[in-house]
Amino acid sequence: MLLILIFLTKLWFPFPDYIFVGGQGGYACYRIPAVVVAPSGDVLAFAEGRKNSCSDTGNIDLVFRRSIDQGRTWGPIQLLWHKEGYTVGNPAPVVDQETGGLFLLTTHNLGTDTEPDIINQTSEDTRRVFVLSSMDSGHTWTDPREITQDIKKPDWTWYATGPGSGIQLTRGPHKGRLMVACDHIEAATKHYYSHVIYSDDHGKTWELGGTTPQHQVNESEVAELSDGRILLNMRNYTPSERYRKISHSSDGGMTWNDLVADSMLVEPICQASLQRYSFAEEGQNVLLFSNPASQTRRERMTLRASFDDGVSWPVSLVVHESMSAYSDIVRLPDDRIGLLYEAGPDHQHSYYGIAFERIPLDALQ
Repeated sequence: MLLILIFLTKLWFPFPDYIFVGGQGGYACYRIPAVVVAPSGDVLAFAEGRKNSCSDTGNIDLVFRRSIDQGRTWGPIQLLWHKEGYTVGNPAPVVDQETGGLFLLTTHNLGTDTEPDIINQTSEDTRRVFVLSSMDSGHTWTDPREITQDIKKPDWTWYATGPGSGIQLTRGPHKGRLMVACDHIEAATKHYYSHVIYSDDHGKTWELGGTTPQHQVNESEVAELSDGRILLNMRNYTPSERYRKISHSSDGGMTWNDLVADSMLVEPICQASLQRYSFAEEGQNVLLFSNPASQTRRERMTLRASFDDGVSWPVSLVVHESMSAYSDIVRLPDDRIGLLYEAGPDHQHSYYGIAFERIPLDALQ
């Protein structure tokens, strides 16, 4: 019995399997994970490669690794986009299951322009938005194409895609729509808002969807619900709350309901991931969520499951007890859950690296 318990503990609570480690591969730090399964079945893990430190500014590249065995082993770190003197990041990949297209939404700004400078409009340039695409599961990519003018209003200063993976709608009048959650700051008020962008022509063009009616939210992800509505789950800056904020859309993301705090989903003010695992017609209605489940610090990376479209979150699994922050979830071809997340071996080693875990669904049941 003791041996069985030890085995289960190692299986459900493994030491992080780091696939990006600060100080290796030519980068001092890796942050901001995003993960998708490419049309080929390969798993692609994206990250920001921060050249000199873990700072959000400076020389930052987009990098990725590929797994051809569903996340068991990984190929070398590959450079996706380097622009000398620029901060390139906030990877938000999305796959078009109808065409096999793979799209990566991302942002950039001058490495010398800090976020406060951009917000206060004292920066040399501003935050710009780009899309890269691939039709061969990420083996080759197009040059970055700027879409700022299509999806960023003139009176917005800061802008961020994701971070984390986008979705493709599978039902209703907007079936086939590609959607990525984003956030922005208004110039006049300096308030944070979440919003979505979408494509109805298989990634050729991108348009601005709806913005949340209230502010104090930013980094977000979306998931499709059983009745065709869309759930938006957001980082919450309201000082009196340490819960995720949520909103619903019944019109394909063009408008959003008033924001509500989800008291089941505690947070220390941090990014989180929301991902559909399956619908009821596939055997079970499962929605997944991950974040550092603490109201005081970035720790306790926790994976949760909902079986009623996010109304409740009855089961959870603590994947990593110590320092943990940003994450992204993907359903793997073998039906395991893939979790890509920032982690440290203890509370003193912030942003040590980015780990990937393969977790069976029954660990949450």
